[in-house]
Amino acid sequence: MKGQSLLFAFILLVVSFGYAQNSTFDINIPGKDRAEKCSECLKVFKQKPKEVKFSIKRTQNKLYFEINDTSWFNLLFDKPGDGIAVDVVTKDRYDCNLKSIENVQIKGTLLKPVYSKALKKGLTDVGNNIFTVEVGTIPDVLLNSELEFNILFLSDKNLCQYYVIYDLDAYDWDLLDMGVYLDSIYYNTKQIKALGEQSYITRSKSLKFQIPFKKNKSNYSQTDIKPIYDSLRLTDFNIKTINIKGYSSIEGIESRNLELQDLRAKSIVAALQAFQKPTIKTTVSSSENWVEFFNDIKGTKYEFLAPLSKVEIKDKIAGALSREMEPIFKNHRKAVIELELEKKDKYSTDSEEELLAKFNASVAKENLVEANDIQNSIFERFYISEGFPEYSQKMSLPKQGKYVNMLNKNSVYKFMLDFRQAVIVYHELLELEKIAPNNPAINYNIVAIKLNLWRYNAVEVTENMLVNEIKALRNYGIDSDLISRMLVNYHIIKAENLMKTRDYTDKDKSVAFVRNNYHKFKLSDFDYLSLAQFFSYYGTVAMAAESLEEKARSIDINENLLFYYLNLTLINKELTNDDDYRTIMFNAININKQRFCQLFNSNEDGGITFQLLDDKYLRKTYCESCAH
Repeated sequence: MKGQSLLFAFILLVVSFGYAQNSTFDINIPGKDRAEKCSECLKVFKQKPKEVKFSIKRTQNKLYFEINDTSWFNLLFDKPGDGIAVDVVTKDRYDCNLKSIENVQIKGTLLKPVYSKALKKGLTDVGNNIFTVEVGTIPDVLLNSELEFNILFLSDKNLCQYYVIYDLDAYDWDLLDMGVYLDSIYYNTKQIKALGEQSYITRSKSLKFQIPFKKNKSNYSQTDIKPIYDSLRLTDFNIKTINIKGYSSIEGIESRNLELQDLRAKSIVAALQAFQKPTIKTTVSSSENWVEFFNDIKGTKYEFLAPLSKVEIKDKIAGALSREMEPIFKNHRKAVIELELEKKDKYSTDSEEELLAKFNASVAKENLVEANDIQNSIFERFYISEGFPEYSQKMSLPKQGKYVNMLNKNSVYKFMLDFRQAVIVYHELLELEKIAPNNPAINYNIVAIKLNLWRYNAVEVTENMLVNEIKALRNYGIDSDLISRMLVNYHIIKAENLMKTRDYTDKDKSVAFVRNNYHKFKLSDFDYLSLAQFFSYYGTVAMAAESLEEKARSIDINENLLFYYLNLTLINKELTNDDDYRTIMFNAININKQRFCQLFNSNEDGGITFQLLDDKYLRKTYCESCAH
């Protein structure tokens, strides 16, 4: 998570060296004898607990080494010649006007080393288990530059480790959303937020669809949109918000393309607004569809265009080639539209007391259809207020078979609003199961909540019996996709438990099960994020990247999910030099150019690190899109 006191560090092993300056003070650069001379230092790093974090912190012109573990610090700086030196690197080194970047190990201005005696003497406890020691002063000539600070770890004055600090966002994640049964399956799909941002649950129905655009047509009327509106069956819903991302094909002048897309998008909003009185909150953005252009020319005779710059591609396709490629371009003119819907509620003006009275009256008359409608209205009301557990106790529902579906909903709703109610709700459902042992919704909800409780050791579970309970849901007509999703969640939890006991062999078997089975059902964006984070923790980063790669090349990917994929992969040069990766970067630029460019700021200025630009493939895209 950005902004934490200690940044994560990524090791660059020292193998061969060049220099950006002549002076290395008294530091020795090992050659083929590095393994021998650095054996003790490498051993200490190999034994470093994952909880140990360190970084360089700046206070005006002073630099401090910061660490959260004095025991490991003392192991690392044991002998008089063990120490630290700081390489002060400027972003000017990556100026886009330079034809190439010099491939050197010491990238900037090397500060005088600080050795063991001074490090231990100067180490200061600054609170919250954080310890700092001064390790250098920034030269005056560099104070107005954008800077980063790499760490050289020295063993007996030999350079043994060179660290570049990567400041990567971390994201909240969870099990795959299994949903709960109310009248039908209901998903509480979480929105993707970086840790530290507010995370919330989607409270209303949302839809995503595409509208193709005809070449040069910019005005879309209510008549054009009505067939789409009718197909979405919006009779019982009002549109609360619209987010439209308009895409033009890449041929032509960019400013004209964006103007045309903006007009198209706004005309669609106006047409949809004509179907309802409540004002629709709208967001409109426009971009050229470079993503699908690169996807669609792959493997065709036009693939020679892929390595070229945007300007070069536009020059190449002008005229006859543009007309020849129209069968490709016509599919790129579209709008991706996301609607957030609110269900129309005839009880919306009633107070909570009036709703309660009407509900109890309907139950007394055994008018279950009306009672069910009022109950749903009560649920909508409590999305934005608290106190449902107390309120539900006043809802007169006899514990009889004909009321079991509403009793189930009342119980499960408490769980949806507050996970802390899970144990109470679990036992309420077990009691309902005695009344209606073959009720699909109750049986499904019992297993779904049991899985959540098992994850937090809140109930005792016999693993084989739990698997059998999940598979037995087929007997109640539960959809096979939901059962597959539950089994994947079972193995996600099992892998977490096996990791804690260091049973890596069986942990890998559960990870393999997840990898081989998540394709069997549809995933939300938050599901994709959870899977990727699971694979990065318990499998490999390569597995995590693999799970997102195809999604990352689609223009309707969630922004945070795409940037999480970049977090996983930007430091992997095997991936970044692939043409498909350029497509993914253009996708990020289309979605949020400012956020993409900021990745290459210094880690003090909200970026991952500008030293990513050592990668010529990343630098090419950055300079093409961000340097003007």
